[in-house]
Amino acid sequence: MRLYLTLIAGLVLLLTPLAGHARQSAPRTADPAPAPDIAAQKAKFDLAIEHQKKNDTAMDLFERIERVETKKSPNDPQPDEKISRVIPAGTGTGHIPVNAEGLPADQAVYRAELEKLVNALSFAVADGRAQHDAYEKIARKHKDRDELIEATGAAFIFTFIVREPRGDRTLSKYSMVPNPVYKPTSRSTSIFAKVRGFVWIDDESGQLARVEGQVTDDISVGLFLAKVNKGSHFMQERYEFAPGLWFPSFSQYDFDGRKFFSSFSVHQRTFYSKYRRIGTPKEALEAIRQELATTDDGHGK
Repeated sequence: MRLYLTLIAGLVLLLTPLAGHARQSAPRTADPAPAPDIAAQKAKFDLAIEHQKKNDTAMDLFERIERVETKKSPNDPQPDEKISRVIPAGTGTGHIPVNAEGLPADQAVYRAELEKLVNALSFAVADGRAQHDAYEKIARKHKDRDELIEATGAAFIFTFIVREPRGDRTLSKYSMVPNPVYKPTSRSTSIFAKVRGFVWIDDESGQLARVEGQVTDDISVGLFLAKVNKGSHFMQERYEFAPGLWFPSFSQYDFDGRKFFSSFSVHQRTFYSKYRRIGTPKEALEAIRQELATTDDGHGK
């Protein structure tokens, strides 16, 4: 599981994480408008990259509901389903099981999970060596993620194809192919040479609205102890869930490969909904403590 998630982080411009379902609208004819000039296109992608880094940082302040459907093969008749209330906890993330409506399925279990989250948040707001080390590790991950996002601007050649409607907005669609003169700066950026696909940029906001891609050659991972097979596929949709902030609404990954001497296959769809700002660990701790107080009389979120 960790193997393919690591790859996805690079492949999807750091998506790590359709308002529940894709929004539907009456079909309209795509607008074959002329492509923007090179300078304008570069400016658009530079802006999209800056937005993406801002969105990733903001995700640490928002809770959400995630419904994850996982199959071991595309032909499995019934996927394993897990629905969780996902809450940032400073040095980690809380995943609390809920039902399809995002409500507690078992109040006692729900309360126990909230208490665990309070403990995690209490650790996160304390000031000590362990906390400093944990936050330094997170800062390094954010830095690596930002560098990976920035590298996409040089690692790929983006070519305008067409403008397409999505609801009441217009998206510019670009093909995404590896840049033959790009020199990878890390093991993570080296995978870009084996990926191609499409990206859609929202014209009004300059935000990444959709990305879809395919692995074009086997990708070796972890000193060749594992690999992701050619033909593996990924996609993600994003919408504006808070002013100026675009978060994932739907992701799908279809990855096959080998790890050590056994094959693995991951076919996963994730639906994200009910984003709500819960704030910094200190703010989240207060909010969860207040919520815990309401569960004493048998009522809760």
